[in-house]
Amino acid sequence: MDEPKIDYEAVFRDLPSATLLLAPELIILAANEAYLRVSGRRREDLLGRYLFDAFPDNPEHGSPSGVCGLGVSLRRVLATGERDTMAIQRYDVKTSGHSDVFEERYWSTVNTPVLDPDGQVALVVHRVEETTDLVRGCAGELGEEQRHALEAELMARARELHEVNEQLRRAHAREREVALTLQEAMLPALAPTGRVKAAVRYQPAASTMNVCGDWYDLVELSEDRVAVAVGDVVGHGLSATGTMGQLRSALSAVVRVADGPAAALEVLDRYARSVKGAESTTVVQAVVDYSTLTVTYSRAGHPPPALACVGGDVELLDQTVDPPLGASPEHLPRSQATATFADGATLTLYTDGLIERREENVDVGLSRLADSLGRHAGLGPDALADALLAEVGGADREPTDDTAIVVIRL
Repeated sequence: MDEPKIDYEAVFRDLPSATLLLAPELIILAANEAYLRVSGRRREDLLGRYLFDAFPDNPEHGSPSGVCGLGVSLRRVLATGERDTMAIQRYDVKTSGHSDVFEERYWSTVNTPVLDPDGQVALVVHRVEETTDLVRGCAGELGEEQRHALEAELMARARELHEVNEQLRRAHAREREVALTLQEAMLPALAPTGRVKAAVRYQPAASTMNVCGDWYDLVELSEDRVAVAVGDVVGHGLSATGTMGQLRSALSAVVRVADGPAAALEVLDRYARSVKGAESTTVVQAVVDYSTLTVTYSRAGHPPPALACVGGDVELLDQTVDPPLGASPEHLPRSQATATFADGATLTLYTDGLIERREENVDVGLSRLADSLGRHAGLGPDALADALLAEVGGADREPTDDTAIVVIRL
């Protein structure tokens, strides 16, 4: 059955709530019928105008200013990409046909971002609910002094709600800072010895709420063997960071004594079932053997490592993959595969934040990764890691997910 065709323009026009569509520069792009009725404006009076030119502040109305509060809300939405809800605000509106006469109005506003495929704010949906009649109805039986007292009380409650929202935002910001500090402590810069040349990069998500539990690890097993792992814990914030630390430490210890990557992930899978928040974690463990010029790897639901040859050919190590940690009802054996390489090749492990974008098939991201690795095959680990972040991760967009990368010159 064919999907029904929806006339979104008609839907927007007939929405019961008064709604504007704003460009990131706060230029009015569209106004529905309900908004025209509530504001007493014609569509041609609004389209193409800066919002606060179309609805300026009332110079005779003292603090708090509706324009000021709305401006703060809109700037927050543009900066964070997150919805913002305002409490009841007094926002006086110029009387239609009069350039200097304002009518006392009360609004409740919700500002919602519309993101483009790269996670940038492309539009802001500015929805208002008219509460003037409610406020006036509550004050209708009161005298002038009591009416002003009620207005002051309503505004005080609105300011209190606004302050609560601000406190919550500050708390989220503090949690993000603590999570990032904890991650930094758990994921120090790699300083391997011997023949291993490697670079790591960790890029946190831009959003306050999206700091996740990505991790990496590099362990020299012997003079000729090195183990490298990258993992991604489901969830956000401090809990995900704590879970990440437990799993990273466990795998780092196990891989030193396990008989290969698959055996190491089997032990980690059993351990993850006893760790809260560890279910569905993805991880890839690889062991590089310089004496045999081989990479042996095992994947638990994780994107495939990439092996780039000196000439630019790129092989995705996807010959084996098993479910994420703790995802199967019963414990199952893990599989592993082996690939060969020549001197000078490059092995890259990463988390999905590098290759995944909204509304894009993951194969597109993998193709972008392979193309970048092929073109930069001659770069050293540090320069290559920077190029991958810029080209594959997208330097022109705010990251919506954490990204961890480990690059090893073989």
